[in-house]
Amino acid sequence: MRRAIIVGAGIGGLAAAVSLRRAGWAVQVVEQAASPRELGFALALAPNALKALRELGLEQKVVPQGIAVKAFEVRSRGRVIKRVDFRGEAIQSVVLLRPALHGTLLAEVGGDVLTLDRRVESLDELDADVVIGADGVASAIRRALHPAEPPARPSGYHALRGVSYDAGDRLGTADAVVYLGDGVEIGFARASTTAVYWYVSLLDEFAIGNTASIVERCLAGLDETAASIARAARPDDVRLDRLFFRKPISDWGRGRVTLLGDAAHPMLPHTAQGAAQALEDAVALGLALRGSDVAAALRRYERVRAPRTAAVVRTGPRIAAMTTTRSPLRIAFRNALVHLTPARALSMALNLHARDPHRALRDE
Repeated sequence: MRRAIIVGAGIGGLAAAVSLRRAGWAVQVVEQAASPRELGFALALAPNALKALRELGLEQKVVPQGIAVKAFEVRSRGRVIKRVDFRGEAIQSVVLLRPALHGTLLAEVGGDVLTLDRRVESLDELDADVVIGADGVASAIRRALHPAEPPARPSGYHALRGVSYDAGDRLGTADAVVYLGDGVEIGFARASTTAVYWYVSLLDEFAIGNTASIVERCLAGLDETAASIARAARPDDVRLDRLFFRKPISDWGRGRVTLLGDAAHPMLPHTAQGAAQALEDAVALGLALRGSDVAAALRRYERVRAPRTAAVVRTGPRIAAMTTTRSPLRIAFRNALVHLTPARALSMALNLHARDPHRALRDE
């Protein structure tokens, strides 16, 4: 049986392990951490992510652990400027805690394929028919493949992310709420029956001081109910990160080695597509590696995935420039656009990623 080594036991790496095993490969997942526990808070699974989970045979195991977004609101200066209601329609997206998805993937893969507490520094130490670098934004595999690539550059934004437990009843009739302010964007979404995931996108100039003071600064002017959700989070359940941007590349790998997920195409969280694109990568990899010529299969995988993920990566800064801005003109244009766009058009926009991105691989 052909053997694949996957470096990284995050969502993308474990999804790749599931996909390759379904394609008949023996897999080993190497993880530098001593525990496979998934760090992070929550994520939104758009229609394309749900479709990828369906192809991996996991949709029915994952979706019940989250909250389907049936209604969401966009608010500015304390008033609702748009409400979209999906009740009675097919599921548009699901929000769930990251450990729920990661735990499901881990259970599907099984602990026997994991090698923990092992840091990979060189491709030479990996003996397999295929090596998949799924080791995140600071990927050692990517550095080995592209040693001359410049480092990621600061994006101009920070992100505050947190989870507040026992707060699931504070969003009223909406499952998700987005507040658009001056230099900040704040979002809340139910992630389980009791938990609310929240995030703040803010300009670098606002990220001064300790995390608690930054949270309070961003919450100023928010309605008290929404602010109380963020304040309910324990300090250990809140994290501040500086966000970086890396230009997309098309030649992800060479020979028997390729990349997947954030190692291949790190993207700003404003796209809400990080996990979705990693899941799509995993599905595409399994489809490509049905063939006997491994190197040729990996290049086909890259030709299909690189243009699609590059488009999403480039969208991130454009979204951030509209949602997280201090420009009075952009703020006015943004709010008017949200207010005037029909709800049905917003619903269709959420489905832009739902079409089959891998038809070329299926037809081969």
